[in-house]
Amino acid sequence: MIGADARIDGPICLNEGIIIYGKIHGDVETKGPVRVAQNAVVDGNISGSDIRVGGTVLGNIHSNGQVVLGKQCVLKGDIVYRKLLIEDGAQFEGKCDIAIGEDDDSG
Repeated sequence: MIGADARIDGPICLNEGIIIYGKIHGDVETKGPVRVAQNAVVDGNISGSDIRVGGTVLGNIHSNGQVVLGKQCVLKGDIVYRKLLIEDGAQFEGKCDIAIGEDDDSG
């Protein structure tokens, strides 16, 4: 977890999931889920399994699972996903592409 008063400059690489409440200036790469909380800011790309954005992301998102853009989300970047949910009120500026032919858990 990245606390609300935390600011990280540089990339983050993890095997597990992460919840972000603070500010990250750099890419976030994990094999697990990513949650960007309502007041959090990520200025960089995010990759992970399932990604939920409630705050601000200035960068691209790549998920081999589901991406959820919450109602107060601001995303300026492109999305690659398997499943996508954009809640009413979310602000999204970019393009969407379905992840085809990538490894998944279905077989």
